[in-house]
Amino acid sequence: MFSERKNKGTEAGSSYGLCNRIAKGTSITGDIISEADFRVDGEFNGNIKTSGKVVIGSTGTIQGKIECTNADIEGRFSGELFVSQMLSLKSTANIKGEVVINKLSVEVGAAFNANCTMKADGVMPLNAVNEQKAEKTA
Repeated sequence: MFSERKNKGTEAGSSYGLCNRIAKGTSITGDIISEADFRVDGEFNGNIKTSGKVVIGSTGTIQGKIECTNADIEGRFSGELFVSQMLSLKSTANIKGEVVINKLSVEVGAAFNANCTMKADGVMPLNAVNEQKAEKTA
């Protein structure tokens, strides 16, 4: 009976495949390295590095550094954000800090108070971006 349960979307690459989640009401401090998608509906302080997608739900808050392929943000983010493909900000998003992205989508109402660098050829680490800025001003 229980063994007949269908595991839809458990294969890597599916939209609901390998996914980690911090639920609403949960608070975590630390660093996370993962190959899977990650969703935060609670509080997270630290660094997330994943080759997948990071989603910050409307009740989610992250303070720290994120390195990912894609990101959808409805909640709050403060820190350094590196997105090698698409950053999508929903109307309830609140972003502060340093952002390095490839593509950006912003809904009306989103608060985007960040230094933003767009790289069409892929995202580089923030320290490399800062070094390029220093070279231009020298």
